[in-house]
Amino acid sequence: MWVSQKGVSVVLSCRVQPNSSKQGIGEIKNNALIIRLNAPAVEGKANDALIRFLSKRLGIAKSRISIIQGERNRNKLVSLEGVSPEEIAGCFGINL
Repeated sequence: MWVSQKGVSVVLSCRVQPNSSKQGIGEIKNNALIIRLNAPAVEGKANDALIRFLSKRLGIAKSRISIIQGERNRNKLVSLEGVSPEEIAGCFGINL
């Protein structure tokens, strides 16, 4: 599953596509949500852009979002506090 509840947090499995011409959400592939970002994959810029993107899109503070696995990889696990899996799916227009 690309999104799951883990205690008080939700874990989002995503695959980041940096240097994309158009920023946004793609399809779900191999149990990971595709997220396209304009930022390059150097010096943590794509990670920072991912956190900003999710914060804006989901309406939660950046401090409630953390990358728990895959900081140097395109495949990432992201922890989100204060939001449910259903809310995340709704914000991205995806049915669970």
